[in-house]
Amino acid sequence: MTTYYYVLASQRFLLEEEPLDEVLRERTRDYQEKNKEVDFWLVKQPAFIEAPEFAEIRAKCPQPSAAIISKNSEFITWLKLRLEYVIKGEFEAPSPTIPEPLASLEPVSSPLHMSEQEAKKANSLDI
Repeated sequence: MTTYYYVLASQRFLLEEEPLDEVLRERTRDYQEKNKEVDFWLVKQPAFIEAPEFAEIRAKCPQPSAAIISKNSEFITWLKLRLEYVIKGEFEAPSPTIPEPLASLEPVSSPLHMSEQEAKKANSLDI
């Protein structure tokens, strides 16, 4: 099992109110320059919060939610300090209640059904 760390908030907060795409792009560039494998992911409507042990956290977080999930606890601590109004935590996966740590409950949109604006936004957040 692997320990995953996360910050969780509403999609509106993370994707519209905060310059998160800029932060993630900069972090990705830094990793590429250092030939370091990316160990963080943006997940809309993360499935892990549906696990029974996350019922209290799920109740506190406005929906739809989004999470930055990472194997790097220091990066998540930095994000918590940077973003402030997020829920920070960790979980072990795979487990019986969290079989896929990066799974999303959000349906995947086909590029054929996306508007140009949606496609640009999706591409800009692609890490």
